[in-house]
Amino acid sequence: MRFLLPALCATAALALAAPAPAAPAPVSVKIGNFTFNAPVVTVAPGTTVTWTNEDDIPHTVVADDKKTFRSKVLDSGETFSFTFTTAGTYGYFCSIHPHMTGKVIVKAS
Repeated sequence: MRFLLPALCATAALALAAPAPAAPAPVSVKIGNFTFNAPVVTVAPGTTVTWTNEDDIPHTVVADDKKTFRSKVLDSGETFSFTFTTAGTYGYFCSIHPHMTGKVIVKAS
């Protein structure tokens, strides 16, 4: 037992000192000229996607199911971010201009 306690303490110290896994790098989607650029992005779970309206008219970013995510109306220069935690395919569109569509594919590596 005398030798077990120091070994357990050393193991616990190593576990606590181990770096946490790095968060996935954020992904940007630009909105301009009535399109989402890039219209399809593939990301890992935990990735935050940020849409930026670079158009001179308002747009929105709304999940196809209208529940998973929904931005407010984005004026020029405004952004909307959402962190995707669950694997799957998430279609989205602009509710003001429904012909504008995009897709986020979330899959573990």
